[in-house]
Amino acid sequence: MFTAITRQHQATGSPVSAATVNRIRATLRAALNAAIRRGLIGENPASRAELPRARRPRAVVWTPARVEHWQRTAERPAVAVWTATQTAQFLHAIAGHRLYAAYHLIALRGLRRGEAAGLRWCDVDLGGKTAVISQQLQQYDGHLAVCPPKTPRSVRTIALDHTTVAALRAHHDRQRAEAASFGPGYRASGYVFTNLNGDPMAPDRLTRTFTALAAQAGLPPVRLHDLRHGAATLALAAGADLRTVQDMLGHCSIVLTADTYISVLPEVAHAAAEKVAALVLRAGCVVPGTQPPRRRQPRRGNTVSAPGRRRWGSGQGRTLGGRSVGRPAAAEQIHADRTLAALAAPARDPVHTG
Repeated sequence: MFTAITRQHQATGSPVSAATVNRIRATLRAALNAAIRRGLIGENPASRAELPRARRPRAVVWTPARVEHWQRTAERPAVAVWTATQTAQFLHAIAGHRLYAAYHLIALRGLRRGEAAGLRWCDVDLGGKTAVISQQLQQYDGHLAVCPPKTPRSVRTIALDHTTVAALRAHHDRQRAEAASFGPGYRASGYVFTNLNGDPMAPDRLTRTFTALAAQAGLPPVRLHDLRHGAATLALAAGADLRTVQDMLGHCSIVLTADTYISVLPEVAHAAAEKVAALVLRAGCVVPGTQPPRRRQPRRGNTVSAPGRRRWGSGQGRTLGGRSVGRPAAAEQIHADRTLAALAAPARDPVHTG
């Protein structure tokens, strides 16, 4: 069965990945386990199927060197994310598009495309700067269906920054103008992102529109879902901790957040490298090509280290028994201090015993 699925997709020029095949098996396995519980079958044949291990791809950043390599060879990573500058360039290029707010929201807050398509105005509190992710839209046999989010942890409340709030306000005003222009046939569906007639927008259309807009902007290619990867990466670069990023994305495991969705931006990696080098230099290790850090020189002159006790300054000495004594070493200085104390103490009368 799995071999037939793989060959069929290869014949059509759209091969399936090992991860997709494993997800198909997981779905089949769950259905057959339900049949076992109902007494329809005695065992689950899908549990014995051997499939290639699915390796989760790691997202890479479109650095200048990687962009140059892509332009020269047309080779692109399986999962790639834009830098902050590239993300800003894309948003600036599509500022006048009617779906600008959708891509702004996905790029900064990391929504899945189904979650963005399923967002309703009743889920958004622009005054409180929050949005509740409680459902998503999926397309089955050409029809849209309202579904729960991917996992229980995906039901979440996300914080909205002031730029996202402003983009959503402008989008709301634009949507009202489109409704007035469309006329009586407009459907007030209540969804944030809709077609021109007010119907909710299919996630596939969000993807197709994004692909076209990214190409027109002249940026290296990324998928719409890669904006979600980029949102996590940008949050890390901005100083957010993993727990905050996990809650923003709605992951059930922080390991998934750290292992898959976070790519280290060059500036973050360079800052970490410099911190490590500074730590080594502070420990006294001089790396070839660098200079050791300067140490503060002690102030010259007498300084008081403890009540009643003075240390000798550089170039100074004391008179001991009529002799001039220079600055001793550490052990000799202790001995000299004790001798001075003994000479300065009052003489005691001898004690006679009979």
